[in-house]
Formats: sequence, C-alpha cells, structure tokens
Amino acid sequence: MPLIDAHVHLYPAEVDRDPAAWAAARHEPHWALLCTRRRRDGRPVQTLPTVSGLLAAMDAAGVHRAVLLGWYWENPETCAWQNRFYAETVRAFPERLSAFATVHPAIGVEAAREEMRRAQGEGLIGLGELSPHSQGYSVEDPAFQSVLELAAELKWPVNLHVTDPASRPFPGRVATPAADFLWLARRHPQTTFILAHWGGLLPLTEPAFGGLANVYYDTAASPLLYPPDVWTRAIPVLGPDRVLFGSDYPLNLYPRLDDSPGLIRLVHEARTASVPDSVMGGNAARLLRL
Repeated sequence: MPLIDAHVHLYPAEVDRDPAAWAAARHEPHWALLCTRRRRDGRPVQTLPTVSGLLAAMDAAGVHRAVLLGWYWENPETCAWQNRFYAETVRAFPERLSAFATVHPAIGVEAAREEMRRAQGEGLIGLGELSPHSQGYSVEDPAFQSVLELAAELKWPVNLHVTDPASRPFPGRVATPAADFLWLARRHPQTTFILAHWGGLLPLTEPAFGGLANVYYDTAASPLLYPPDVWTRAIPVLGPDRVLFGSDYPLNLYPRLDDSPGLIRLVHEARTASVPDSVMGGNAARLLRL
C-alpha cells in the first residue's frame, strides 16, 4: 500500500523570502503568529520549503503522495491565492501531489460556492484545513453551511482544525469546543469531515463521537502534541478505518532532534507502533478516491 501523507502545507517562494512581511501585507496576523514564531533557542518553529524541498522529504521517508491542505486564512483573497498556487502545483506533479481548497465564508454564499467549483475544475479534491474559531465566524454561519452542503455534493471531504482542550498554552492557540464538531457532523450527515490533530483526542473523552459515521481523523503534528503511545491508545478507539496518517509538514515535529522539518522520524514512529496499512495510506486512498 503506497504511503500517503494526508496533511501537508506548502507556500510559494515569495512567502519564504520574508514571511512576517508577507503576512503583514496580506493582513494575516494569525498565520504569522503561528508560523513565523521562534523557539526559545531562536530557531524557527517551521521553515517554508519549496515544492522541491517537500518532494525531497517525501522521497527520503518513502511517502508516495502528499495531500496539500489550505490554511484557515482570515481573508478570502488569500484563500483564492493559495487555491491557484495549489492548482498549478498539482498540475506540475500529478503523480505525487493532491490538494484541498480553502475558502472564507465572508466572501458570501455565491462567491464561496463559485470559488469551490472553480477549484474543483482545476483539480482540487477537498476543502480545508478550515477553522471557524480562528477565522472569526460561527459554525452556524449561513455561508459556511452552504459551503458544507456543496462539499457533500462535490464529494469533498472537509478538514477542520481541532485543538485538544487539555493542550498546553502556546502563541496562537484557539479553543475549538467539541460541541461544535458534534453539531456540524449531525447537521451535515452527507458531508465527510476529517478532524485534524487526532481530533484533539475528543473521542476518547466524548462518547458521542463514536456514533458519527461521517467523521475521520488525521494524525497531524502528533509528536508535538502527544507521546508515541498515542498510536496504540487512539487508533483502537477512533477505528483503524477512520484514521489518516498526516504530518503537518513543514512543522518541525522533533525540534530536540532536528534543525529542519522532515518526515522520516514520524513514519518510523508509526511503523514502530505497528500502525496498519489502512492508516498509512489505505484510508486516504479510499476517502479521497486517489
């Protein structure tokens, strides 16, 4: 079974030249807070490799395909900008890369739906990573509801950012109440949701998640959030057919061991835990029709 990383972020070279200045010009302060901060030793939390850097990291770790996720941008214009970049990137590397689109409901119902249809026509296959709690709109926002309805029509999975309620404070941390995800999944039973970051491990404390047939989970940023035993603790509860391997590249997942991001250690951690092939690629291939 080919190894698929279902949660990767990528940006054009123009962002890497001066991320803080770029974010200021785009009016994206939350992205800047999360993605341009530095650790106590002065090293960046993440670097911003180009597509060639991503492909090299994939090759080194034996990752066959990566799914590029959008970001929960604060401005609709930035969403459209990233969608166009992803469309170009996927066209250039169709055998290695797939991509999700991103939108902001502030653009309005019709414009948001038009952007999604345009992105589908350009080869994108899902929606997210979205975060209503970070983007400044309610999960009950009418435009967001319309977006989720169209996602179901397009058979697009929707990836949502989730913060573990027990996680430690960090710059840019935004709470994401479990009740909101339960409400969305029940309100939109035909829409497939992927809750990022192990779903904040909410299903381990909220039994109601166990009955949701339209909810999946990815493992993005796992080593920064949980000890290695999370694989054997969480997968039996979430279900081996409901979990997608994801890294959150280009986050540096092992800052005490590595100076730059990579995928080798995370793949090794999962393999050491005897994670089933369904998690390492089978579920993503089925869900995303790859």
